[in-house]
Amino acid sequence: MRREGKRVIWTPQPKQVEFMRRLEDEALYGGAAGGGKSDCALAEALRQINVGHYRGLILRKTYPQLSELIDRSHEIYSGACPGAIYNEGKHFWLFPSGAKIYFGSLAHTDDRYNYQGKRYDFIDFDELTQFTFDEYSYLFSRNRPSGAGTRCYMRAQANPGGIGHGWVKERFITPAPPLTTIWEEVKVRFPDGHEEVRRKSRVFVPSTVFDNKILLENSPEYLTRLASLPDAERAALLYGDWNGFSGQVFTEWRNDPDSYHERRGTHVISPFRVPREWKVYRSFDWGYSRPFSVGWYAEDKDGVLYRIRELYGCTGTPNEGVRWNASRVASEIRRIEEEDENLRGRHIGGIADPAIFQKNGGESIGEIMEKHGVYFDRADNSRIAGKMQVHNRLAIDGEGRARLYVFSSCRNFIRTFPCLVYDSTDVEDVDTTGEDHIYDELRYMCMERPIKARRSERESRLILTGGSDPLDLYRTRARFTTR
Repeated sequence: MRREGKRVIWTPQPKQVEFMRRLEDEALYGGAAGGGKSDCALAEALRQINVGHYRGLILRKTYPQLSELIDRSHEIYSGACPGAIYNEGKHFWLFPSGAKIYFGSLAHTDDRYNYQGKRYDFIDFDELTQFTFDEYSYLFSRNRPSGAGTRCYMRAQANPGGIGHGWVKERFITPAPPLTTIWEEVKVRFPDGHEEVRRKSRVFVPSTVFDNKILLENSPEYLTRLASLPDAERAALLYGDWNGFSGQVFTEWRNDPDSYHERRGTHVISPFRVPREWKVYRSFDWGYSRPFSVGWYAEDKDGVLYRIRELYGCTGTPNEGVRWNASRVASEIRRIEEEDENLRGRHIGGIADPAIFQKNGGESIGEIMEKHGVYFDRADNSRIAGKMQVHNRLAIDGEGRARLYVFSSCRNFIRTFPCLVYDSTDVEDVDTTGEDHIYDELRYMCMERPIKARRSERESRLILTGGSDPLDLYRTRARFTTR
């Protein structure tokens, strides 16, 4: 960065240098609080400002969230680029060359169309996990050159958590170790009919507060604040752990591969042959442009549920449906039930969202599926009661046993369920803008076979060691009762 006299405006720290030197089409930086993410976004946007037709765009979910970022841009841009002018009304910096860096927001998914027809050589999403994949991926089409000689690429910063936690983790964290280039192949069909395979690249560059030596020197108490957070928030914000985060709905969820066979302290287990005397159910949540979900569950003699098979109508792009009609879904259900050893020859009780029985000027989805021999009863669609039943099922007792298990082969459940977050308005419910279709289908199943809540091991221990005052006993129970 430019010097004013002997004063350095901004100097990247080692992890910021690592991020800014990457050449992939997409790169995600951070994964924890205090890693210097926002400064990195502002500095990276400056890379091509000497090209007059260059256009950059830095996005936050809502405009009020941009205020601190814009304030910081005044500190960096004014010092590093004399002559740069900020347009308060239109929210962009104009540089002497004619280049511009815009600040924008995407409060609602339809707001993405505000950028239709525009071109940006550089696009950055600050706090990417606050965005849906639809919002992020639409901006791919806006990431194109404003003129000759510019480089087009996208960058993002994020902490674990938020409505986009699941797809961000799936896109950047899960596929490869940090700093490893992830390659994606896409097929392009040309007007003459021939096809070509093109490649796109992306990478994750991790950073935590421990990488921000300047922050630790200027504000050593910040580290103490992060360390004092509740367990899930501390793991996410201090250490960049993507397996648990603030706002996660089902914090009881455990996936421990070392315990798959013994089924203790984990909800994910190894598949097994289901005894013939166990009952089997099929639960269904309809979707067309969004994914549909079918889950098959076995119930043992103690009332424990096991998710043994799934059919998830997703294209592979998060939250995008395969657009199958009801007949095709029913045919696939029949095929699976005729071929799967745990399903073949059994009586299978079906339950589904009552919406499939609605007649909208013709046959209902339920009626069409019945013609193919696939029958459903109306599920209890109570959202809050259903959510509590899921909590009841997930609770792990003192012996490490739960009352809901999921076969490790149910990969879409394992991918989407832990990433559910609370709705920002209805704070007791799941955010329905996320990929919640498997959860809805699970909720129907749990309401079909409801169970009573039980105390967690921790609650029982605390109550037993409490004082003799009944009020103290009540306070202890109210504080630690499993949700």
